[in-house]
Amino acid sequence: MSRIGKQEILIPDGVKVTQTVSSGGDVLTVVGPKGTLTKTFRDDITITIADTTIKLDIKRNDKFSKSLWGTYAAHIKNMITGVVTPYQKKLILEGVGFKSEVKGKEFNFALGFSHPVVVKIPDTITATADKNNITITGIDKELVGSFTAAIRALKKGEPYKGKGMRYEGEVIRRKQGKKTV
Repeated sequence: MSRIGKQEILIPDGVKVTQTVSSGGDVLTVVGPKGTLTKTFRDDITITIADTTIKLDIKRNDKFSKSLWGTYAAHIKNMITGVVTPYQKKLILEGVGFKSEVKGKEFNFALGFSHPVVVKIPDTITATADKNNITITGIDKELVGSFTAAIRALKKGEPYKGKGMRYEGEVIRRKQGKKTV
């Protein structure tokens, strides 16, 4: 039994949750002060919306449905939290000559390659680049996390000099260089 799936999800003031049934499953729409999120959920889980709570129950007692139970509860909690307070991830770019700047809806990076790296910013995400600190903000937790990971993958922090991108608070494990005799 899922401990997360069993819990009732509270709907805060100012947030409206609606459910529609489609051929692919249930479509849940969460509207809040910061924006609107919509997600489709399979019909293996029954989603019941009361006045101020959401309750999830499994239809079949198989392993797949049980695994979806807690996952869907976590997705709904993240949607409700995102429309109230946006999610934020920070990256730090370290290294001589490494630069980042935002021009319109694109990131322009100088990462030590022979060419500049240009990354398009999704519409629902706002991004800022102050010197070597990159901040990515949005209401969709999944999109913010995957976009931040994609940017970090352009130049991961390397263990010898520590150059590259890292999350704020991440510690890059350093290695000792070559030893001379």
